[in-house]
Amino acid sequence: MIIQSDWAPGAEATAVFTDRFGKGGGQILDTIKVPLANPDFAPYLQRARDLAPDTLFVFVPAGQAGTFAKQFVERGLDKTGIRLIGPGDITDDDDLPHMGDQMIGTVTALNYSASHDSGKNKAYVAAFKAANGGMRPNFISLGGYDGMHVIYEALKKTGGKTDGDALMAAMKGMTWESPRGPITIDPDTRDIVQNIYMRKVEKVDGELHNVEFATFDAVKDPVKAAKK
Repeated sequence: MIIQSDWAPGAEATAVFTDRFGKGGGQILDTIKVPLANPDFAPYLQRARDLAPDTLFVFVPAGQAGTFAKQFVERGLDKTGIRLIGPGDITDDDDLPHMGDQMIGTVTALNYSASHDSGKNKAYVAAFKAANGGMRPNFISLGGYDGMHVIYEALKKTGGKTDGDALMAAMKGMTWESPRGPITIDPDTRDIVQNIYMRKVEKVDGELHNVEFATFDAVKDPVKAAKK
């Protein structure tokens, strides 16, 4: 069963999951669209409870994940055995510490976890926490960090020239080690090529974390790849 926010990213996530899950022989009992603005998940979660699926695929914006988790518990779905899966937005590192143990076991896929085990990421997390009152970085903050890295390195290559053509040429094919792992900018499509991590929510040292357990290396945009 699927619960998705009714906007373009939710529709895209649902379409991809439906396609891949169906090809694997899975059956989707229902797809429920939730209003993007000020959502009340309770009635939709009650429908999910009534249908009793094995697994609930969820797509909501990161800022709504805490509300979703709260109402998931209020409707008693945490005691039904229904497994939660979805993109990493539903266990965003910014929200996860406050979401409660009911999220333990939730499986998600994303390009970053604050628990990513590398020296570069540990240094990034420590610096971010020190600058932001102990708050964890999430994939949005890291996007800004990597974006600034690209701009800085491109300006070094162009000798400070800031016209669009020069900067774009400098950025194409750029490769670097990010706190998320290795990144390349595809010189043909200008898309980012990066690892995607499968993560499971676990309690580590008394706090909830997205713990990576599998990696898909150097992933390109699958929609564009399928159209070739």
